[in-house]
Amino acid sequence: MLSKRQKDLIAEIWEGLISVADDIGADALLRMFASFPGTKTYFSHLDISPRSPHLLSHGKKIVLAIAEGAKDIDQLTVTLAPLQTLHAYQLRIDPTNFKLFSHCMLVSLACHMGEDFTPDAHAAMDKYLSAFAAVLAEKYR
Repeated sequence: MLSKRQKDLIAEIWEGLISVADDIGADALLRMFASFPGTKTYFSHLDISPRSPHLLSHGKKIVLAIAEGAKDIDQLTVTLAPLQTLHAYQLRIDPTNFKLFSHCMLVSLACHMGEDFTPDAHAAMDKYLSAFAAVLAEKYR
């Protein structure tokens, strides 16, 4: 699905974004909540207002998980196994939300990266985030 060049590009991009993980993750979450209000129901116990500590913290957790998976995309299922179980069995998140979030993350990346979000980077990241969402949803089958 992803070429070696694309895998290297994805790993490089995520490694460079770790320092702003909270901002990018929070932005993607806010975009998801605004575009798909039903996704907020899973966060009703948290303050998800812009720049809130809860939003920044959860956004950072998400970005760090995505970045960790990008280090070895071929082992994505193994890397994400604990998150699969958590989201499927404990949190019971609707797996459709993973796809919705991945689209919002693409927009956040485009905004944050600007000209560095080239067509090649966009295509590679879209494939990776789609794979990431699909792996998270595997436990639902």
